[in-house]
Amino acid sequence: MLWLFAIVAGLLFGLVVGGRIGNLARLRFRWPWLILAAVVVREAVALTPLNRVPGAQYLYVVSLAAIVAWTIWNFSRFYGIWLITAGAALNLVVITVNGGRMPVAPEFAGSLVRHGSSGQYTVMGSATHLNLLGDWISLYPVPEAYSLGDVLIAIGLAILVFVSTATPTRIVD
Repeated sequence: MLWLFAIVAGLLFGLVVGGRIGNLARLRFRWPWLILAAVVVREAVALTPLNRVPGAQYLYVVSLAAIVAWTIWNFSRFYGIWLITAGAALNLVVITVNGGRMPVAPEFAGSLVRHGSSGQYTVMGSATHLNLLGDWISLYPVPEAYSLGDVLIAIGLAILVFVSTATPTRIVD
């Protein structure tokens, strides 16, 4: 939800300053199939019953690593993408050191508190590592928790969409 809000905000601000939606259609990504596949796998693991399959959280880690790699390959092409890279890398680090699971603050964990871990999430506590990078940030009015990495990704997405909408697309090879 946060990332969708960031994309919409970037688009709206880009339009307010005289940008055009058509500028987005001219964006050219390197390896577009890689980011599409990585996002599909990531969302499938996060949002489907696949997240209950033991070991599926490692598919989530691999897809997140692919997203980090893809953003690095497109570093010079888009403003703001370095923030997306930094945020995704922070998420990758915290998830990797916690056995493929993102620690979630107990007050946001809901039914996860009863199970300890589920899918790619685990309840934050003394047994989890790098809790500062886990999901503990609450952004009103959304009742979800976000990580520092999620916030950086959202800011990067907003900047990328804003700049891409507000300025004619530049082609960098």
